[in-house]
Amino acid sequence: MQQDSTALVTGGGRGIGQAICVELARRGADIVIADLDADEMAETVELVEDEGGRARAMVTDVTDLESVESTAEAALEEFGSVEWLVNNAGIAGPTAPCESVESDEWDETLDVNLRGAFYTCRTLLPSMKRQTYGRIVNIASVTGKRPLTQRTPYAAAKMGLIGFTRTLAAEVGDHDINVNAVCPGSVDGPRIRRVFEQKAEATGRSYEAVRSDAEDQSPRHELVQREDVANAVAFLCSTDADRMTGQDLNVSAGKVMY
Repeated sequence: MQQDSTALVTGGGRGIGQAICVELARRGADIVIADLDADEMAETVELVEDEGGRARAMVTDVTDLESVESTAEAALEEFGSVEWLVNNAGIAGPTAPCESVESDEWDETLDVNLRGAFYTCRTLLPSMKRQTYGRIVNIASVTGKRPLTQRTPYAAAKMGLIGFTRTLAAEVGDHDINVNAVCPGSVDGPRIRRVFEQKAEATGRSYEAVRSDAEDQSPRHELVQREDVANAVAFLCSTDADRMTGQDLNVSAGKVMY
């Protein structure tokens, strides 16, 4: 990992994003946390500083181009450069049959999970090209590789994010900019528990049965931990992954093997 590096992490206030911020700080990076929730970002700032890193929290709406541009401008002014961009901000979207999904639910899911990554990349790529270096990691999902019933908006967004990752990697490789995706399986935490609750309600099954099904999709019979995802992101930002680009790396406890 390069010294004096700065990472901008969207959705860094909690969950996977918070774990990514902490892990990159542990490895020596300064962190720009871009999220909507100031209170959650304050907790991440404290955790980053506990690791000896510098952190700046910036309230950011990734679906608003002006908000993204303002955050990027402030980050570049304060830290001088942004070497790593981690597009982690995302929402689960509705759990429902396709014909029951509302248009605004569809739009919101794709706006946060896909348009947001486009906006941050569009905004920071010029500075990465000028410095002839950049590492972009998009947090996709194994749902971007195989169907997940009653989750059509989420699946469409994550499949789109993988396609975006591969195509952008082909565009910017000449500038020593790598673009990769990490595809988590079911990551234990409040968000996946809400998804299990929604699926249980939609299917008339118990929460325990839905969770057990998810665990049994892994040959290890377990969910992924957020730190597993953070470690994969840190690897892709490191010099150990200099010749990896356009890849979608599964962190799924074997749930998906392709």
